[in-house]
Amino acid sequence: MKAHTSETQATITPEKALEILKEGNQRFVKNLKANRDLLAQVNDTRAGQWPFAVVLSCIDSRTSAELIFDQGLGDIFSVRIAGNFVNQDILGSMEFGCNVAGSKLVVVLGHTKCGALKGGLDAAAIEGLGMDNLNHLVGHFDPIIKNIIKDDEERSSKNSDLLERLNHENVLNSIEHIRKESSTLSKMEQEGKIKIIGANYDVETGVVNFL
Repeated sequence: MKAHTSETQATITPEKALEILKEGNQRFVKNLKANRDLLAQVNDTRAGQWPFAVVLSCIDSRTSAELIFDQGLGDIFSVRIAGNFVNQDILGSMEFGCNVAGSKLVVVLGHTKCGALKGGLDAAAIEGLGMDNLNHLVGHFDPIIKNIIKDDEERSSKNSDLLERLNHENVLNSIEHIRKESSTLSKMEQEGKIKIIGANYDVETGVVNFL
């Protein structure tokens, strides 16, 4: 399978980009990877890159977008941060990927049993570890937790139901922030040039469910 060129990227619609990722995940789950010569793709992309999608995912070692969507070199922009949330620098990266480099799809990819979200639920205990930057990171999820937690519900990473509700809402929250805080991406979506969607990766099965 060849790396994408400017010509092949131009023929991909947002809907086709989504279908490519869905098909790639099906191959991944069935252990039927596409036949790629990665060294040849190094050569193919030496003059430039033409990815068709931007994927925002967690740093979790099990959630490499290139692997779980069975993609090669030059196929996707992979943006990773613990807890797959959005900040200004990530928005800038997405704007580059879509408005400058021509990607047609933005995917916010959460995953089950997310350690960053567990940290958000256990923030009080993490504060005692004295890691200021980690405290700052898990604090991003506090407003979502407060919004979804039920009266008298246990706030703990051991509460699997709350953890998975948080996973789902965190993805939707990131999508909302993209649309609200990036007029560039919001306009591109409204004009049909890109799609912005959410998805969830199951670490037990390898399956990606699109929201």
